[in-house]
Parts: sequence; structure tokens; C-alpha cells
Amino acid sequence: MSTAAPVALVTGAGSGIGRETALRLSRAGYRVVLSGRRADRLDAVGHELTSEWLAVPGDLAEPDHPERLVDLAGARWGRFDAIINNAGWSAAATIGRSDAAFIRHVFAVNAVAPTVIISRAWPIMEKQARAEGRGGVIVNVSSMATVDPFDMLYAYAAAKASVNLLAKSVAKAGAKLGIRGFAVAPGAVETDLLRSMFPETSLPKSKTLSPGAVADVILACVRGERDTENGGTILVPSP
Repeated sequence: MSTAAPVALVTGAGSGIGRETALRLSRAGYRVVLSGRRADRLDAVGHELTSEWLAVPGDLAEPDHPERLVDLAGARWGRFDAIINNAGWSAAATIGRSDAAFIRHVFAVNAVAPTVIISRAWPIMEKQARAEGRGGVIVNVSSMATVDPFDMLYAYAAAKASVNLLAKSVAKAGAKLGIRGFAVAPGAVETDLLRSMFPETSLPKSKTLSPGAVADVILACVRGERDTENGGTILVPSP
């Protein structure tokens, strides 16, 4: 069994839920791979961590970047104990205002990238689990919009619904290996993404979750405290 510090990959790590999750994982002893579009934000988060870290800036919507991210992280530490598919993006758009290019971009970030990241990292996680007698965990950040679609998040809700199924697939395929999978579906979270779509006049802060509250649920999944919900989607409604 390996005595090396565990490794976590966190997408969307430059702010919001991703930043809070990275901080918690670092405090829990994980080396952290930080993924996000802005190198300056990733470096700022990295310097807040108490463990080793690696920043891999890039856009998950770019076709080759999800594989490159996993390959660079794997080359650095050779293992994955936790993968947190947190990155998400959308603009506010109803059904009729969602054109093909917009829909493809939303799916690239929210659905395609997590699917590719999991498949690319899976051989490493599988080999690791067989060698060490224990598996890792994959947590996908979904949305309450997958069970209660919002008018302005047509494509986003559909794309995020796919990560719920990914969690179920991971749990089923990983059952004999001890690899666990979860989707965490929060309601409105106080993030830059939320505020780019909804001003406080239409959605006050009192009706939103803090990023840290969602990160706490993610960490509970990683620690094994929510294993009765392995393969499921954990709903985290906003106030």
C-alpha cells in the first residue's frame, strides 16, 4: 500500500466552489492539481494551500485540454485519489435563444470535459486500486437545475444532467475496485458565474449557498462520509 500523500484533481479551482474544495483537500493532506482558465487565479489559490500543488491552466472547452490536463497531472505524481469535476459554465439563455454554437460550448465544458477526464484517468485509478487494495473517488458538481430546470439554463441543465449519470457509471464500474462516484447538485451558489447571469435584485444573497457549504459536501464524499449515497446525486438546495 502506498505511503505517498494522496492526489486530488480539481477543475474550476480558481474561484468559488473549486477554490474552497482545493483548500479543504490541501488541509486534509492531499496534493492538489488546480485546473482553470486563468493562471493568475490558480497561482493565487496555490499559494494559499498547505500542501504541494500543480497548476494546469487551460480551457476545458478546447478539445485536447481535458486529456492534456490528466496527462500532465499523471506525469507529475502518477496517481489520482480524488477527481473533482467542478468546472462549469453557461450564460443565461432560454430554449429559443440557445443556438447551436452556444449549446456545443456549454456541453463541451459541463459534459464532455468531465466524461473525458474520467475516462483518461480511469486506467491509472484502476491500476492503483488493484495494487493498493483500495480505490479513489470521483465527485462531479452538478446542479439543482437537473431536477428543476430553470427557464434561463436550458442547455446548462441538460449538460449537467450527464454528470449525474457519470457518477452512477463510476460507482457501478468501480464497485469491485472500491472506486466511488458521486454527483453533488447545489442550488444557487454565490459565485462569479451566478452573478454573471442573475443580479442581486432578482436573486438576493440570502437565497444563495456559500461556495464553502458545497465544498463541505464534496469533502464529505471524498472522506467516505456519504458512501451510502455512492452512485447517487446529492441535492443541496439553496435557502
